[in-house]
Amino acid sequence: RGEKLRTKVLSNSAIRGTVEEKISDRVIRVNTNDSVADGFFVGYAFEFYAKNRAHSARIVGWDAKLSVATAGADLPQLAKGDLCSFQSPEEPPLLAVRVLTRKRLDEELPPLEMRLATTRGTNALLEGKVAKTAFFVTRGFGDLLRIGNQQRPDLFELGIQKPEPLYAVSVEVDERLDASGKVLRELDEQHLRRQIRLLLEEGIESVAVALLHSYRNPEHEKRVGDILRQEGVARVSLSSELAPMIKIVPRAETSVVNASLASIMEAYLDSVEVPLGGSTLRVMTSAGGLVGRENFRSKDGLLSGPAGGVVGSSSVAKRAGFERSIAFDMGGTSTDVSRFHGQLPYQYEQVVGAARIYAPSLKIETVAAGGGSICWFDGATLRVGPESAGASPGPASYGADGPLTLTDVNLLLGRIDADRFGIPVYEDKAQKRFNELKAQILGSSESMVNDETILEGWLEIANERMAEAIRRISVREGYDPAEYCLVAFGGAGGLHACSIADILGMNTILFPADSGLLSAYGLNRAKQERFEERQILQTLDACSTNLDTWKNELSDTARHRLIADGVEDSEIQGESAWMEMRYAGQESTITIAFRADSNVEEEFENAFSVQYGFTPKQPIEVVSLRVCVFTGETEKEVETFASEDFEPNRFEKRAIWRDDLTPSRGVKGPVAVQDPFSAIYIAENWEAVKGDFGSLILQRIVANSEKRLVKLDTIELELFTNRFLSIVEEMGGLL
Repeated sequence: RGEKLRTKVLSNSAIRGTVEEKISDRVIRVNTNDSVADGFFVGYAFEFYAKNRAHSARIVGWDAKLSVATAGADLPQLAKGDLCSFQSPEEPPLLAVRVLTRKRLDEELPPLEMRLATTRGTNALLEGKVAKTAFFVTRGFGDLLRIGNQQRPDLFELGIQKPEPLYAVSVEVDERLDASGKVLRELDEQHLRRQIRLLLEEGIESVAVALLHSYRNPEHEKRVGDILRQEGVARVSLSSELAPMIKIVPRAETSVVNASLASIMEAYLDSVEVPLGGSTLRVMTSAGGLVGRENFRSKDGLLSGPAGGVVGSSSVAKRAGFERSIAFDMGGTSTDVSRFHGQLPYQYEQVVGAARIYAPSLKIETVAAGGGSICWFDGATLRVGPESAGASPGPASYGADGPLTLTDVNLLLGRIDADRFGIPVYEDKAQKRFNELKAQILGSSESMVNDETILEGWLEIANERMAEAIRRISVREGYDPAEYCLVAFGGAGGLHACSIADILGMNTILFPADSGLLSAYGLNRAKQERFEERQILQTLDACSTNLDTWKNELSDTARHRLIADGVEDSEIQGESAWMEMRYAGQESTITIAFRADSNVEEEFENAFSVQYGFTPKQPIEVVSLRVCVFTGETEKEVETFASEDFEPNRFEKRAIWRDDLTPSRGVKGPVAVQDPFSAIYIAENWEAVKGDFGSLILQRIVANSEKRLVKLDTIELELFTNRFLSIVEEMGGLL
């Protein structure tokens, strides 16, 4: 009907609520913020806390009008206001679809196109929860990934603890090619088959294959792959297909990552796709484009979730008139930042955990700071994260006995209105956790410290960490963040944006409509696309006459593969090309857009000078050429805002609904602004005006070029001094 529907569910696939009344041993009235149909929660697990422990009971009835649930077993004593949740047996994307379509578990979903972005693979990789994988490599290189590139993660750490590789066992394949791809030793197929059969007996699920110089000649790798499949190995990842580039270590790591995540991602995508019936499932890649399920590979989706936010951020920024923007996506566990300067920023080598992977992706910097980051005290200083409370138990205010987090700190500082929050929150639970930590802090300090100073200290620590992430994608690359608009989104981005802008000297902030759902908005705006690349490794002078031919060949290949993915030829309306370039003798590269009218030599020299401050007199080398072909541009929209002489109002309330603001009525800080999916804190010296698409633009009222001071410096110095003196006393007693 053309109607836009939105919902947001927890990553643990649960809908939270509170107990209103226990009617009988098995019947309760529950208050939730989601409007669902009769019978909707039948088959869900009803989870709650009673007598200091968690309980669960299956739901057998749900009366939507009365908000009454019937359980399949007797329920312990429950009181009004107790936290509870309805736990879906399906994945979160399906729960969201059922909420929007009001379909029960026993009902088929209507025909639809699902677009899915996920961090499932990334989480599995970082947590080491991967499939049992074997790594096949040329004889003599079985310890290749244990040795790695020999870079020290911490230059001054004496006791280096190297992470264990993702694979369970390495297998040395009897074969060898030289650097040009010529066969020096033929593949011993009989010995290979015996090795494979032994591995299958040990329960190996996936195999990664990376043979020396296979990017030059992939025949041995392809034959190893054929034999593996003949012997019954279902999931085989070949480095010559996944990353046909020089450098054996990242090529091998890419194949191992893909193999170790293959079964996990297949199972996850199956669990989402099967209930869809004949509907279409398209998955977002790390590069911010969509591919069909059958063409999705695990190594291409490690930044799938954050990529949606970058696409959405750049789209709303352009709509509001900003060609330069910095995406600031603060969620529950981490914060992702990215710089947009007229086109999406790509990178082709990414580091996830301890692995370096060849795969096109948007250039995103991630830091472990989110609304669920745990705030704690180590006996000398205040600390934030890197551990997170996650969705379960969640922050202390969620009522499930969680730790104090940044969400709780914002709540206690009055930057969140508990009555307007998307799920039930309990300020008294957060206050209890804070009081426990405050007692520890005061026990280590001779001075009295007020609550606000301590709470704001935790915020300052987190804000500095997030501001540093933005510096890495701006200042470090030669760009001044003050020249950019900060686009803040995610569930917690709006709470910290003013502070981040203050630290970085930025004067404009954009809060998109439904900023808590902007990653989903970006997913909806994403195009279907296909990347193709060619490694060149020649000087620019030597290959310049061939560049156009190579680009056209890559474009044709990408177009044909996009059509094979179900795209109509008439829908393909755009392409972009880039060259990775460097000065001869260097390893680091700079990516330059390759256009018909571009002088790539001049553009490379300018980009090098901006980043490094000088231009060496050396030949320029072209490392690779890449092409992306994509479907047509979506309709361009323009968001308008009030004129510059518009005078915002100052609300008497400390917290207001976002809907209270109209394009003819703005607001001056300090004030908290909330909607069902996100919270925004407009700080003092900032004013906001609303656009006709619902975005808020914040402008600084008072120029502030100086970086704010961390308010707990003196307190932390005192705590450190006390700790130091106590250690000296102890040592004195021993001398």
